Amino acid sequence: MEHNNPFKFGALALDEAFTDREDELAELGAAMRNGQDVLVYAPRRYGKSSLVLAAAQQAVADGILVGYCDLLRITTKERFAAALAKTIHRDIDSATGQALERAAALFRNLRIRPTMELDPDDASLSFSFRGTRRKADIDETVEALLELLGRLAEERKRRVVMIFDEFQEIVELDSHYPKLLRAVFQAQPDVGHVYLGSQRHVLDRIFNDENEPFWRSAKALELGTISPAKFAPFVRERFAATDKGIDDDALARLLETTGGHPYATQELAYEVWQGLPEGFVAHTADVEAALEKVLRSEHNHLERLWEDAAPVQRRLLLALANEPTATPYAADYRAAHDLPASSTLQSARVALEREETIGRSVDGVVSIAEPFFAEWIKREQRGPSLSEQLGS
Repeated sequence: MEHNNPFKFGALALDEAFTDREDELAELGAAMRNGQDVLVYAPRRYGKSSLVLAAAQQAVADGILVGYCDLLRITTKERFAAALAKTIHRDIDSATGQALERAAALFRNLRIRPTMELDPDDASLSFSFRGTRRKADIDETVEALLELLGRLAEERKRRVVMIFDEFQEIVELDSHYPKLLRAVFQAQPDVGHVYLGSQRHVLDRIFNDENEPFWRSAKALELGTISPAKFAPFVRERFAATDKGIDDDALARLLETTGGHPYATQELAYEVWQGLPEGFVAHTADVEAALEKVLRSEHNHLERLWEDAAPVQRRLLLALANEPTATPYAADYRAAHDLPASSTLQSARVALEREETIGRSVDGVVSIAEPFFAEWIKREQRGPSLSEQLGS
């Protein structure tokens, strides 16, 4: 029997591809059932969307109405209103009947009524809001759409949970929108909210500044890397289930290289599995060969990150590639890695964190967050040998 590669990266990891996170999944599921607002923070490609959608699957099975809105793809208030309308109609409204008739009745009291188009292939509706004369019109429409979530929860007598992916983007739409949203949400006891985000400096300002409307309004759930003790069984079982194997040394090398980063581990394991014939066991040499392939495929992206970094940022990246630390400003660490004064170093660190190139783990260690970047930096600093340059 021919098997498909059991490791997934890039796309959402659901069902069998979903790795560990049992504790976080249980915690988030309980919050959804209880209507508790939650902030889920993690750098990019840490699996926060996969976690939240896995929890959403369970919530829907429990009879909760769950809506999902990704703010990263939204560039205007009109598009935000259209995304809310689509989510409410598709995910929250449980009425029966023709789609156009249902939507017309659902949105008849909006300040601006949406233009609706029916897809003939799947009968789904798309919405657009155009022709606004006053700024207040679209703001009032957005407010009314958000209020509609609470009204539907009350009418349907069911819990509603609204998921906002990349929530920090809300301030890019309008710096006053957090105040608008919070005012609506406070009056909706039957609506829970899950906020996903990856830009810590913006999220800290939204949720941890006592002068901001969302201050201490949500339970914080921060995702870190997955420990080798939990990741190792997952990787080993995926190999075994597809008539392949991986020995202990190879598995240790794989997890050491990725540091338990969900995306990176799946990507490297994918390449190890792909290069291994059926019925064989992967050894350390197979992991090294797979790593070479991954680094070649990621080279242009990683090289661009390095080239875009300022000189001081590069020095910090080099230090963290060789030695992650909880105390990057300590005098002995700066001396060991030829780093500048703390004030200069802090500016470099903040800039790299904003780009999500580096990050601080749950236990306080600052390291390179971008998958495979640390390995790439160390190899680039060593430089290729003459035989490698000659291809021999």
